[in-house]
Amino acid sequence: MKDLEGRVFVVTGANTGIGRATATELARRGAEVIAACRSEERARPVLEAIRAETGNQKVSLVALDLADLASVRRCGEELARREGPIHVLINNAGLAGQRGVTADGFELAFGVNHLGHFLLTQLLLDKLRASAPARVVNVSSHSHYRARGIDFEAVRRPTRHYTAMPEYSVSKLANVLFTAELARRLQGTGVTTYALHPGVIASDIWKRIPQPFRAIAKSFMRSNEEGAQTSLHCAAAAEVAGESGLYYADCRPKKPSRPARDPALAGELWRRSAEWVGAG
Repeated sequence: MKDLEGRVFVVTGANTGIGRATATELARRGAEVIAACRSEERARPVLEAIRAETGNQKVSLVALDLADLASVRRCGEELARREGPIHVLINNAGLAGQRGVTADGFELAFGVNHLGHFLLTQLLLDKLRASAPARVVNVSSHSHYRARGIDFEAVRRPTRHYTAMPEYSVSKLANVLFTAELARRLQGTGVTTYALHPGVIASDIWKRIPQPFRAIAKSFMRSNEEGAQTSLHCAAAAEVAGESGLYYADCRPKKPSRPARDPALAGELWRRSAEWVGAG
């Protein structure tokens, strides 16, 4: 089935986990896939394997380190200069259970899972508008329900909690809020937005969770291929083309948490994020 022939997708973190499964299926369906990955050395053999498995040679690589806003800017500017359209940006890459700060001094999960993707999206908005109908897909998590809000001072300090999971939940709440606010700002442009929970997936995102907890938890998780289904649905399904700003689970819209439905919080997150990354 080559129903995505002529469509161009950018997938962050496409060399592992859900991102790899998503990129593989898109390539199988005839799409051109641009993989935005932190480690070019580790990504190149993966992309070669995707080309071999799908028979699709239109799978390329661009460097992206979401923990470094300078790297994000280089990636975004390179993609923006690229000839031809970009129809779908899938902000898939992420981390969980890791403590620290980004190169720019932001709490690690918030910086990687939200702020890096916020800047990348800003840099590609003109390209996406020009390529409309186009989509922005943000991979969030059910964990966003655990976050009661966003402490805008805490996200500018190193990770506080030992497990780093409360910080992860905040970053995933930010994904849902960003999706909703982006939809409001892009209304009428032909660019639609989607946030999603992929399911609890046995992916590399959990690699820093200590054993034996990681092994026990992963035994109850879905495969990466199963986890990619909602990403693919939001990125390519015709039936959601008229929807924007919603949150999805199991390929269906689902009501997000109360804080995630707060337009004032979404607006404040946008304002602060734009100020921090130096973007509109």
